[in-house]
Amino acid sequence: MSNQNPNDDRKPEWTPPDSGDAFATRVMGGIPSVHDGMPNQRTLHEPVRSKSARHRLTVDEYVQGVLNGERVILSQAITLIESNLPVHMKMAQEMIKQLLPYGGKSIRVGITGVPGAGKSTFIEALGCQLCDDGHKVAVLAVDPSSTVTKGSILGDKTRMEELSRRERAFIRPSPSSGTLGGVTRKSRETILLCEAAGYDVLLIETVGVGQSEVTVRSMVDFFMLLMITGAGDELQGMKKGVIELADAIVVNKADGDNKQRALMAKVDYDRILHYLRPATEGWMTKSHTCSAVTGEGIADIWKIVEKFHKITMTSGIFAQRRRTQMLSWVHAMVQEYLQKIFFSHPDIVRKLPFIEESVMNGTLSATFAVKELIKFFEKSSFPHSKDS
Repeated sequence: MSNQNPNDDRKPEWTPPDSGDAFATRVMGGIPSVHDGMPNQRTLHEPVRSKSARHRLTVDEYVQGVLNGERVILSQAITLIESNLPVHMKMAQEMIKQLLPYGGKSIRVGITGVPGAGKSTFIEALGCQLCDDGHKVAVLAVDPSSTVTKGSILGDKTRMEELSRRERAFIRPSPSSGTLGGVTRKSRETILLCEAAGYDVLLIETVGVGQSEVTVRSMVDFFMLLMITGAGDELQGMKKGVIELADAIVVNKADGDNKQRALMAKVDYDRILHYLRPATEGWMTKSHTCSAVTGEGIADIWKIVEKFHKITMTSGIFAQRRRTQMLSWVHAMVQEYLQKIFFSHPDIVRKLPFIEESVMNGTLSATFAVKELIKFFEKSSFPHSKDS
């Protein structure tokens, strides 16, 4: 028998005996239905449509939207290729296949720089200048170091307020993970999508340090190194290899009291470049000055890029570099794919912790550990193959 208080019809039928007023559960009234004179309210049996229930674009709709230059669909298409879900990867590859003939029609400029060089301010100033000149500009960020934090790089992009408002500009932050194709596949395919969408200038910024410069150099036509005054101090903190990758060194913040120091730094950089091998055959790397704040020298920097493009197109170096980069892309993707297969193999997942522990405590050499893992992987994956 229920102990329900007849004067409180909000108490449920299953109220515990002798609960008294301490039992706080009450039955709440339902949502009014359409029969209650409220046509805009759902009935209790009508399914609630979430965002995930909205229309999902087909591959053809992605392709057409990108070719039409629709920025919203372009963003969604990039999100699709950044996904590691098998169904998304399959759609993304079909989309890329259809868009591939429309890619390649741009100048790809890589931009890196020492801390404090004002990369974001420079990219915004250059991007706005290019938009004013009639170009369509896409700003992309590449960050191999995000494989450590798994975090998306957004900070600098939020400061490009003026450029982000330009109708002829598109800004995209770095992909958020470094899993299969984290940098190689996703960044390169993002480049292809932007080119298919009609962006004829791609400014590709390195966000990480170290490996990021090498990664971006393998994706772009022209590589720019942003520096500040104080050549000796700055160069001590940089590897010579990074300078050897550059097609131009740009000393930023050449304004006000700093202008003279910037000109002196330019001379110092030119002296150093004299002893280094040029990054591109048939092109002499030189240093230049500009001010991203005042805009002085920004237009001249782009003229340098255009001159580079004209010279390398005539000599055939431009096309040769693009072909070489495509082959490097294939090799890098194979390596990433094999690495994913290896470390996600169930048997390797089980055995790896023990191998690693043995290496760390000194009972197993690194070379022998590698051989053991590969041998174990081969036996598990190819049980009928001949034992090597």
